Amino acid sequence: MTELKIKRRCAIYTRKSSEEGLDQEFNSLHAQREACEAYIASQRSEGWVLVRDQYDDGGISGGTLERPGLQRLLEDIEDGLVDVVVVYKIDRLSRSLADFAKLVEVFDRNGVTFVSVTQSFNTTTSMGRLTLNILLSFAQFEREVTAERIRDKFAASRKKGLWMGGVPPYGYRVENRKLIVDAERAEQVRWIFARFLEIGSGTELAREVAKRGIRTPRGNRIDKKYLYRMLNNRAYLGEAVHKGESYPGEHDAIINHETWDRVHAILQESPRKRAARTRAETPALLKGLLYGPDGAAFSPTHTRKGGRLYRYYVSQTVLKHGAGACAVGRIPAGEIEVAVMDQLRAVFRQPEIVAGTWKAARAQNGDIAETDTREALTRLDPLWDELFPAEQARIVALLVERVDISSDGLNVRLRVDGLSGLAREMHAGAAEKAA
Repeated sequence: MTELKIKRRCAIYTRKSSEEGLDQEFNSLHAQREACEAYIASQRSEGWVLVRDQYDDGGISGGTLERPGLQRLLEDIEDGLVDVVVVYKIDRLSRSLADFAKLVEVFDRNGVTFVSVTQSFNTTTSMGRLTLNILLSFAQFEREVTAERIRDKFAASRKKGLWMGGVPPYGYRVENRKLIVDAERAEQVRWIFARFLEIGSGTELAREVAKRGIRTPRGNRIDKKYLYRMLNNRAYLGEAVHKGESYPGEHDAIINHETWDRVHAILQESPRKRAARTRAETPALLKGLLYGPDGAAFSPTHTRKGGRLYRYYVSQTVLKHGAGACAVGRIPAGEIEVAVMDQLRAVFRQPEIVAGTWKAARAQNGDIAETDTREALTRLDPLWDELFPAEQARIVALLVERVDISSDGLNVRLRVDGLSGLAREMHAGAAEKAA
């Protein structure tokens, strides 16, 4: 009787780490495939046949499994379309022992054999598995040695102050593999350092940066995290940094050492303390405007617990006669300020208020139209959160004559002349901006 030969569907996988030469008519991937096809042809008597699909990865490292060609191969294996995986050398499939173990697990689960053409073995035998692991260990060793050489070369170049690629720091551009100062953005870097010295708050600085329209080279918004990276980047001192060590760089400095030292004296202080100090220095929106049910004024105050700052408004009656002397003795500042602002925003949207404001404004300045008044007041609502605390306090003092609070709620008394004044101010600002 003639021995029956079982058909074995063979898939060839090829890989090349660099893209160099891939555009040639006959490249390394073609050479690998040709050798594998010849090996499969020699096994035709064993029932080996080549599948039509090609699984190639050009210009991709063997240190990762995230390769398009390899992923397609694994998907076809899971679908039961492949019986044998053929490669030119083992390290074409993977250079990582951990990754190769994952691949072998997939092969075993689907009954797939792995064959290396130049090393003449497969994973169906225990000896083949042992040999594979030994060879793969050497491949990984070679890769790690190569990586160490690259790291050493990189470190040596950084110590010489050379720019070794990557995204250049804000304020610089790259020309001929060197950092060159961008005059316009360098001036913005100096302003950021100088402004941080004045306010000492990354949060406030981020708001001012946004208001000035400063953005990253890609056009993204600059947030507090980005600013702190800038403030800690020694490249602005003309230095090159490698693994925490600084070396004189080839590029020019943007920031002098005196400014750097003063900024970092502030940065060394606890961020919580700086944030608390900034909040404590923030003007109280309702200072001099808030009154209780007995007619006594409320004064702003604050306390700290567990490193956090808590702001309040306290009745003068309570301060003089103690707790319980007033039905509404102490109010959280944030809650009452939000409540007042919600009422103000509601007022801006009421047509009758806009009409009354326009009449008052026209009496003092006949040039302003009702539509301009309406636009000026409605424009304040979305802009409010972008204003600086001092500017918010100024506007509230301009608009609000008095806020009376009781156990039943609060009553906000507006300044009509303040509304018209604000409308004229915003209309004039918009006109200047348009001009």
